[in-house]
Amino acid sequence: MASETHESTEAAGHKSSGLPQFDFQWWPGQIAWLLIIFAIVFVFMRLFAVPRVGGTITAREDKIAGDISEARRMKDEADAQAQAAALESAKARAASRKVAMDARTKAQAEIAAKLAEQEAKLALTIGAAETRIAAERDRAMTSVRGIASEIAQAMVQKLTGLAASATEVASAAKG
Repeated sequence: MASETHESTEAAGHKSSGLPQFDFQWWPGQIAWLLIIFAIVFVFMRLFAVPRVGGTITAREDKIAGDISEARRMKDEADAQAQAAALESAKARAASRKVAMDARTKAQAEIAAKLAEQEAKLALTIGAAETRIAAERDRAMTSVRGIASEIAQAMVQKLTGLAASATEVASAAKG
C-alpha cells in the first residue's frame, strides 16, 4: 500500500502539466526573487551606470559647448584678420595710386620741360629760317626789280625803237 501511495503521488505530480511559472504555488517565490533582482539592478543602475552615463553626457555637453565657443573665438579672430587684411590692402592700393600719380606728374613735368625746350629750339630755328627767307626775298626782290627794269627797257626799245634810261624805268616802276 505504501507503494501505491507513492505511485499515486507521483502520478499526481506528473499529472499537473504546464508551465511552472503559471502555477500559483510558485508565485510568492518568483515575486520575491523578482523584487530582489529588481532591487540589485536598481541599486547598480543608481550607483554606477546612471552617474557614468550622466557624467558622459555632461562631459559631452561641456566639450560641445567648449568647441562652439572655440569656433566662435576662431571665427572672430578670422574676421578681425580679414578686416586687417582688407585695411592693409586698401592702404596698399592707396599708396600705389599715390606712387602712380606722383610718377605720372613727374613724367608730365619732364615731358612739359622737354617740350618747352624743343619748342624754344624750334622757335629759334623758325626765327632763323624766317630771317633767311626774308633776306632771300629781299635779294630776290632786288633782282626782280633789276630784271623788271631790264625787261621794261627791252620792251620800250622794241616798241618804240628808242632806248629808255635806267632812271626813267625806275621812276615808272615806283609810280
